[in-house]
Amino acid sequence: MSSPSLVYHHITQLEKKGYLKRNPSNPADYQVLTTPEEPITFLNLYGSGKCGPDGLLLSGNPISRIPIASSLISFPIDQAFLIKADGDSMEPEIKNDDLVIARKHNSPEEGEIVVCSLNSDVKIKKLRRLSDTEIILESINNKYSPILVKEDMAFRIEGVVRGLIRR
Repeated sequence: MSSPSLVYHHITQLEKKGYLKRNPSNPADYQVLTTPEEPITFLNLYGSGKCGPDGLLLSGNPISRIPIASSLISFPIDQAFLIKADGDSMEPEIKNDDLVIARKHNSPEEGEIVVCSLNSDVKIKKLRRLSDTEIILESINNKYSPILVKEDMAFRIEGVVRGLIRR
């Protein structure tokens, strides 16, 4: 190419046509899309995740579909879902009634905030590993005690929190 501005022009055109997607948190990171992405997508809302002692079971049937700008999602849209935060255990980061944007992923990194089900309760918590068989789910709000997840408990990670919409 004859100049950096020509490269920039072509990248901008590919973004406008929906073949490139820029990561909002890292402007140098792009995702190449095989088919153009629509400017607005509808994410499934699966109910509430308790930021506190109780929660609801995540079901395979969404209760609603919420429109959101595709440019706000920095990972493949088909891996995104929404869950409504219920409670104050994750404050100040996640507040009651926030819509949490999560990415379907069942092997998060240490310290990431996850959406998980524990004995049929849906939780939004920070994940800490003690060993291969023991996990601690922590609240950000210090007035809540950590939850020790043992091998014999029904535990499943549904996704990793990647953003939120404050209401």
